[in-house]
Amino acid sequence: MIDSKKNYQDRDTRTEWEERVVSVERVTKVVKGGKKLSFRAVVVVGDQQGKVGVGVGKASDVSTAVRKAVTDGKKNIISVPLTSSNSIPHKINGRFGAAKLVLRPSAPGCGVIAGGAVRIVLELAGVQNILSKQLGSNSLLNNARATIDGLSNLRTFSA
Repeated sequence: MIDSKKNYQDRDTRTEWEERVVSVERVTKVVKGGKKLSFRAVVVVGDQQGKVGVGVGKASDVSTAVRKAVTDGKKNIISVPLTSSNSIPHKINGRFGAAKLVLRPSAPGCGVIAGGAVRIVLELAGVQNILSKQLGSNSLLNNARATIDGLSNLRTFSA
């Protein structure tokens, strides 16, 4: 009985989630009385040990939108297989909407060669050596989701 309680406490303190805001945009909806303003926040949540998720939240103020995006990101966590050199096991393409993405493993010490939302997702996933190229779209949200698509399709030899 005491051991199960200890395991429960260890589970809560074991992973420390880090959150990074990718973008906050003001969104306007035209209604009968005029324009209604709201904010859309895109947040990446990860533990830098192979778990990462992207969340989106919309609200009438920025802090509520960010909080909603964090809870959405924690609901959509994926697991990323990493090699011993903190890279990905093989080359993979990711796609979401018009955003296309190429992810290639690189040599140790190379670093994360990526830009924008792709860099944030890869850093929070714990990837340290990777090459990437964004193709097609400049949308931060679509590029982040394309990165998640590519990372979720990675396979190891044992799997």
